[in-house]
Amino acid sequence: METIKNLQCFIHGKKQAKYLLIQPIDEHDLEAMEEEIETINKTTKDYLLVGILVNDWQKELSPWFMPAIFGNQDFTGGADLFYQEVKEVIKEVKVLYAMQDANVIIGGYSLAGLFALYAAYQDEYDGVVGASPSVWFKDFLSYTQTHPIQTQYVYLSLGDKEEKARNKIMASVGDCLRTYQSYLQNETHCVLEMNPGNHFKDTGIRVGKGFSWIIQNLNHA
Repeated sequence: METIKNLQCFIHGKKQAKYLLIQPIDEHDLEAMEEEIETINKTTKDYLLVGILVNDWQKELSPWFMPAIFGNQDFTGGADLFYQEVKEVIKEVKVLYAMQDANVIIGGYSLAGLFALYAAYQDEYDGVVGASPSVWFKDFLSYTQTHPIQTQYVYLSLGDKEEKARNKIMASVGDCLRTYQSYLQNETHCVLEMNPGNHFKDTGIRVGKGFSWIIQNLNHA
């Protein structure tokens, strides 16, 4: 782990790489990094992966307030502030690793997937990965109808058992994701891939597949 702009970051890859992959992560994502890296390496090794450790998942990754849907911790809407910190990390990494001309792809899993999608409405990215993204989040779909997404490539994925969750809001993720994909069809190159298993299965592989899909499309653009 390295400290960049006061944030703890997992760094893997090489300097002057063609692709800069940005991913908000937690301890579970760190545990799945080996599988994620193996998955990306099947497509390319010309990349630098920067995993930015999130201290308060429900605060820093939520775009606005939403009452708790499990436990008693509300989503407190700190994404805009955290996103400014992420942008500073991206700027610093470009300098430190001589990657001013790199293609920047942002992605994440679960609430970090929602954050990555939200980021693509704030600034231009070469691609965005939302693996099992929390698109059930209150008012997110309506937000996307009034703000243009600033990327051409969007990878979405979901586990085929996630719609069977006991929590009704979380169980709506499939319908929300299909609706969201339909919104994006006319604006972007967008795919929705289904994976076997529930929300917690093969998380690193799923994010790695997303980054790989974006890279493959950029290579053929």
